[in-house]
Amino acid sequence: MIPSYHSVLTAAQQLDGVAHRTPVMHGRTLDRLCGGYVLLKCENFQRTGSFKFRGAYHALASLPEAERSRGVLTYSSGNHAQALALAGQLLGVPVTVVMPTTAPAVKQAATASYGAEIIRYDPAQTSREVLGLQIAQARHLTLIPPYDHPHIIAGQGTVAKEFLEEVGALDVLLVPCGGGGLLAGSALSVRALTPRCRLIGVEPERADDATRSFRTGCLHRVHNPDTIADGARTPSLGEITFPIIRRYVDDMVTVSETAILQAMYLLWERLKLVVEPTGALALAALLERKVLVAHQRVGLIISGGNVELRQALSWFVQLPTPLEI
Repeated sequence: MIPSYHSVLTAAQQLDGVAHRTPVMHGRTLDRLCGGYVLLKCENFQRTGSFKFRGAYHALASLPEAERSRGVLTYSSGNHAQALALAGQLLGVPVTVVMPTTAPAVKQAATASYGAEIIRYDPAQTSREVLGLQIAQARHLTLIPPYDHPHIIAGQGTVAKEFLEEVGALDVLLVPCGGGGLLAGSALSVRALTPRCRLIGVEPERADDATRSFRTGCLHRVHNPDTIADGARTPSLGEITFPIIRRYVDDMVTVSETAILQAMYLLWERLKLVVEPTGALALAALLERKVLVAHQRVGLIISGGNVELRQALSWFVQLPTPLEI
């Protein structure tokens, strides 16, 4: 089932009073650097620290009672894992998570704290999709994938819906992209609410499968890409997210690892926002001049803030040239 904007409206009703309506922030420093009027939708302040809670809760709450009672399974490097675990705790649904051993410790610990069972695997040796499907079938669990699911996409679409309702029309909206759930959901809301807005997805250069897929019209894959943006280490866009992105998104761009770190550093130091690498992708595109926004109203979705602080500080120390502000 391909979701629509009506699906987003249904998700918004279900999430009302459960998910946080996250703040929108404006920083004049960003305006000066980018030449436009830059607004940030801060999903790092969402429950579990990322936008993923929206789709996870909506997907679980929409399941028939028989499936909820048996339990669900997902595979995730962290943010969807935490989100589904908390949604399961709130709704009384047992949650099992297939999680890579390389996932940030802070995300593994948070997922466990919400009561999920974690099954770890080596991403260099095992496909999470294959392993997850095997376990789900053996245990008779409903599989809730991290992005390629109509209720997940609809839930994520409420981010852009809230953003546009609060700030009005934007000339450009930049959205981080891994498997495409947030970007596809954003596309549904943008085309319904402000169709002239230029919608651009952003991913790391080292994990550019979505950009190649967007440009060629053929689904490209990548295996365990070496990027600090762990939320974008997905193998490919999904069978549902890909056609939505191809139809409604205007462009895709990629950014370097240095630009991601510079964007993180700027958000931490000047805007006092703790943002994870994937959450900094949209700003990185502006800093690297991959998208020019002079004299335009620009929206950035900050997708999450789940990062190990010591790891982040070690990255900042390694920055070759801190951004001059």
